[in-house]
Amino acid sequence: MGERIIPLVDQRKGALRAVVPEFGMPAGDSLTDALQRPLRDLRISVTDRCNFRCSYCMPKDVFNKDYPYLPHSALLSFEEITRLARQFMTLGVRKIRLTGGEPLLRKNIEQLIAQLAGLRTVDGKVPDLTLTTNGSVLARKARALRDAGLARVTVSLDSLNDALFRDMNDMDFPVTEVLRGIEAAQEVGFDKVKVNMVVKRGTNDHEILSMAKHFRGTGITLRFIEYMDVGSTNGWCMDEVLPSDEVIRLLQTEYPLVPLEAATPGETAKRWGYADASGLYDPALGEIGVISSVTHAFCGDCNRARLSTEGQLYLCLFAQHGYDLRSLLRGEASDADIAAALAHIWQGRTDRYSEIRSTLPPESGKGGRRIEMSYIGG
Repeated sequence: MGERIIPLVDQRKGALRAVVPEFGMPAGDSLTDALQRPLRDLRISVTDRCNFRCSYCMPKDVFNKDYPYLPHSALLSFEEITRLARQFMTLGVRKIRLTGGEPLLRKNIEQLIAQLAGLRTVDGKVPDLTLTTNGSVLARKARALRDAGLARVTVSLDSLNDALFRDMNDMDFPVTEVLRGIEAAQEVGFDKVKVNMVVKRGTNDHEILSMAKHFRGTGITLRFIEYMDVGSTNGWCMDEVLPSDEVIRLLQTEYPLVPLEAATPGETAKRWGYADASGLYDPALGEIGVISSVTHAFCGDCNRARLSTEGQLYLCLFAQHGYDLRSLLRGEASDADIAAALAHIWQGRTDRYSEIRSTLPPESGKGGRRIEMSYIGG
């Protein structure tokens, strides 16, 4: 059985060739990778730009005025993104998350949302369409996003203390504007707003309880994320990681918590519910989540693929290389070719970086130059 190779048009970060197998690939829910993990979640970066310079993602000394951002011509158009997403959905994808950079900086993003909302899963359902944002322009965009068909929104917020928040975003942006965006999201009808807090030991870990107090009982789910070694520019070190187990123990000094079942297979966050006086979960008080990719790896059931803004497919948040899909889109590949190439790539997937992180020597993937989170989203 032979295979046809579509040549690379452009390389960024050393993209790999996308292979279209001549024998084709089966579509549907049965597709799994080499470790028997299905494909269910597609994360799409729509821009490599952001108006924040958080040190754990886009430190200002690297992402400065001279940083070579992608030209607009290199970005996938909304139509190209939608075409790819449609083929991903024939292979079992049910959830699409739009990320960045900061996705709300992409002009007319609501048009893309409307296009994606018109797609259907293999079982004929509307995809779970979500977006992660830093919240800086959410107050202005919330209504348009909701009207376009966005189902849920997640806001990144690392502190309620204005001075600390301004310092962490490194652009002197006030926390009140992000809080206003969260309120606007609730007002226009987003009923499952989530807030993500990246916790760095010695930086904002003292804000954990105040964040919990602020959002408890508001209908907003607060999630604490371990500071991760994503990319190669954030100066990550294990000493700054506050394990999620410690976060839970700290929260339980003030608020009784009970473990909750995962909402969906492959969910990244472990859920905990606030308990009432009888020790039972009280939905009115809400829940929190912890994402523990450093101390409790969840690679075993990872069902996520990531698409960069210029059309490279990444199989892991910690990947060093992506697969060039833009050449398929802008070449002569049919939809069937694209679906077959996607399936071929997924079937060969063996990524499980978080599970083997501690065993890797410095010269291997642990110390190699990984793709930046600002390029493929979190």
